[in-house]
Order: sequence, then structure tokens, then C-alpha cells
Amino acid sequence: MAWNTLTESLREAKPSRFQALAANGEVVRLSAVQAIDTPRLATGMAEFDRVLGGGLVGGGVVLIGGDPGIGKSTLLLQALAELSARCRTLYVSGEESAAQIALRARRLGLNADIPLLTEIRLEAIFATLKAERPEVAVIDSIQTVYTDQLQSAPGSVAQVRECAQELTRHAKQSGITILLVGHVTKEGTLAGPRVLEHIVDTVLYFEGDTSSSFRLVRAFKNRYGAVNELGVFAMTDKGLKGVSNPSALFLNRDEREAPGSCVVVAQEGTRPLLVEIQALVDAAHAPNPRRLTVGLDGNRLAMLLAVLHRHGGIPCYDQDVFVNAVGGVKITEPAVDLAVAMAVVSSLRNKPIPHKLAVFGEIGLTGEIRPVQRGQERLKEAAKLGFTQALCPKANLPKGKDAKIAGMEVVGVGSLAEALEFFRGGCRRRFSAALPGFVAETTSRVSIHASDQPELIDK
Repeated sequence: MAWNTLTESLREAKPSRFQALAANGEVVRLSAVQAIDTPRLATGMAEFDRVLGGGLVGGGVVLIGGDPGIGKSTLLLQALAELSARCRTLYVSGEESAAQIALRARRLGLNADIPLLTEIRLEAIFATLKAERPEVAVIDSIQTVYTDQLQSAPGSVAQVRECAQELTRHAKQSGITILLVGHVTKEGTLAGPRVLEHIVDTVLYFEGDTSSSFRLVRAFKNRYGAVNELGVFAMTDKGLKGVSNPSALFLNRDEREAPGSCVVVAQEGTRPLLVEIQALVDAAHAPNPRRLTVGLDGNRLAMLLAVLHRHGGIPCYDQDVFVNAVGGVKITEPAVDLAVAMAVVSSLRNKPIPHKLAVFGEIGLTGEIRPVQRGQERLKEAAKLGFTQALCPKANLPKGKDAKIAGMEVVGVGSLAEALEFFRGGCRRRFSAALPGFVAETTSRVSIHASDQPELIDK
């Protein structure tokens, strides 16, 4: 220690955990910004790439949630096994030991050498990410990770939000892709704060019944691709396998014709999907008839039954109505309206719908049949699967060079009354050759109120 030897220096400030994802920049004109296509990294699983919008994006954060045991960890482990041959990867597990993950990999027949880390402390995870420098990292799960900067327990709202923000900030600054596994509540929504879904770039939901071998992965948010995109997988003893033709899966039905069965051409993202809609209408034995749907919107079914009564003269207020989308798929688009109405009428009158007839269209409250998007693609998908007839809105009739679809007869309707007339008389005339036993007589159990609208009920 000597006189006049002290020197002034600036103390290095600790980086704030609230720093922005990117450095502050100057204001620029949008026209002067050069748009660059974001490169994609294919996972090697075609159905997974479809849901992601073509593959993983550098710096992107993907959140995938689903019920326990649905296959989230299996899917991501298979994806990392495919990616490990082409890029650096890292699997961070906070729920399983390395031995447990190795046992799953052996059961699935995965021979890839994937780096594993069993850790739940965020600071230790960041140290490993900086040392290993992976291009793709999996965090299983975000609810198990905690940071020393907060005193709350792992899985709490504050910890989940803080850890997700820190991981997203690291992904944006380093350019790596991070896939987060998220728990769900008993209602089926992602656990934790709602802001978790706003932080990440892509939100995927794993759907399906654990008692079934089929799984659906649906995109509810995607900054790099289409939302509501659907990927279909089959769970086998060797893991999840993509289903390239899901329409054939959902149409695995009996060749015999049964009343109450109708095939709808739905649209899931960019993919047309044929699903069988089944309806069962039976006399109610309680003051309040039941309205039950599986895979469809129950409120929309109540609306369709009201439209059927008002504009079709077909009352169902004394009938129990059950409607099911076969195969465990959930359909939310209004294009299923016409198929649901036809299935209900078919079950009520005990008359089968032609086996090779595909139906789609939205029904308005005034009884009109409104057009739906991608009508041409729906018709082509139905024709590709062997359907020879289609009932659709008039506005979706093929035009121009696609005015005729090989092997398919397309009928357009503009109102619910026209659709019921087609069902009552048009089907008999048009499809008598294919259905020699098709008759128009109505059985005695149609409805005790059939006499209210005698001109609309077959005699």
C-alpha cells in the first residue's frame, strides 16, 4: 500500500434477467428490411415435420403438451435420434434418470448416441448448453426446472414463467432450437401461466386416448407455419410411426350401410381428412332430451337441431340425439354441419346414406348452405379414396379446368331444404343403380310429431 496508487475502474454489472431478446436498434423502414427465408431442419419424422410447418427453425422454441403417458417423451426421443446423425443434440431430463431413458431407447430400438443430462437447475442447464453447444435441445419438462433467482418451488407460476423466458432468451441469442415438454391440467390445458404459450413460438398438443394405439399432434400456435395442422401417429412396440393416409384410418368401417352414418370431408390445416360421423336418434324417456357429442361441438349440435326443425320441418325436441366423430378425432370447423344434419335425419328416418357419398358444407341459421374453404381439395381427396358421389355447397362446385372430377358425381345444394329433398328423392333417382334396395318409405318410429309437417315427411 502506497500513497496515490489507487486507480478508478468500473465494476462489471451483472446482466439483468429482464434484458431484451435482442439489442436495441435504430428505427428502420419495413421496405428496407431484407426478408430472408428461415431454413428448416427436418426431424426425419414426416408427420412431426408437417405439424411444425416443414421442420425445426433455428432459435425457435416449441412447447408440446399432452396427458401423462400419451407419448411426448417418446416422440422427442425418436426425433433426437433422427437428428443426432446430422447435428449436435442434447436431451435434458428432470423427471427420469439416464438409466430409465436408456431403457426406453433400447425398447424403441434407437441406436443413436444422444448426449443426456439429468438436471433441473436452470443455471446448470445453461452451463451445459454453453459447453456442449447443441443445435437442438429438449427440456423434459419445463415444470421441473427452477432457477436460483427465485425462492418458489419448481412448477410454480413464477418458476415456470421465469425459466421459460430465460430459455427462450437463450434460444434467440444463441440460435439453438429448444423443445419444451409441458404438463397439462385435468381439463387438458397446459399447466402454468397462460403467458407460457405467448412466450414460445410453437404450441403443440398431443391428443388421443391412451387405450387406443393412435395419437394426434395438433398445432394451436405456430409463428413459422399453419395453425390447426394435424399429424397422425400410431403407437407401436417400436415407438410412434407416422400415418401417411389418416383418412383411410378414420374410414375403417363396415361395408354394410347403416342408418345414421355419414362421411364428412374435413380440413385439418392443409390436409383434407375424411371422417365418419355417426348419429343415433332415439325417443327420449325423460323430460329433457339428451344432446351428447364426442369430437364435435355440443352447442353447434343444438343449433343444427333447431335449424332442422325450423327450416326442414324435422322436430327432434322429443328425441335423444347422440353424435360421434369416429376415430377419436376432434372437428371444430363448421364444414361438418351438413354431414351432422344428414346423419341425424338418416338415423331418425332409419334410412341409410349411400356408402360412397361424401358430404361437407356449413349450415346457416336461415337454412342456407354456405361455402367452405378448399372445396376443390376436399372433392379430390374424396375421389382419391374411391368415393363416387359428393354433396356440397353450390359455391364449391368444381369450376374451370376442374369442372369434372374423374369418377365422381358432384351435387351442389344451396339450402337445407334442397339437401333434404336430395336425401328424400334425389338419392333414390341418382343412386338406384348402386343401391337397388334403397327405398323412400319411412318407418313408423320416425317421430310422433311427423304429422306436423306432412309435406316434408315421406309417406
